[in-house]
Amino acid sequence: MTPLEDHLYIKRCADLARYFSISIASARRQVELAAARDGVKDLNAKRDIAERLLNEARFRQSSGENDSSAQLDHLLKALAEEENFMVED
Repeated sequence: MTPLEDHLYIKRCADLARYFSISIASARRQVELAAARDGVKDLNAKRDIAERLLNEARFRQSSGENDSSAQLDHLLKALAEEENFMVED
């Protein structure tokens, strides 16, 4: 396990994890991947990326774009070719 780097960075990752209902390690991994995509390595930039990811997720939810009930409805719709599929004999 890596040592605690910065209390504020860990707190932002914890907020991100709480928001997405994922583990803190998964939230940190998302931040690390976004930081690698952006090509940054310093802790302050990672802290800003974690804050940005959280703000983007909140914005998507408030605009209705990332509504969990709408996602579930979309996932439960049967495709035309799968309508008559039988699970059991």
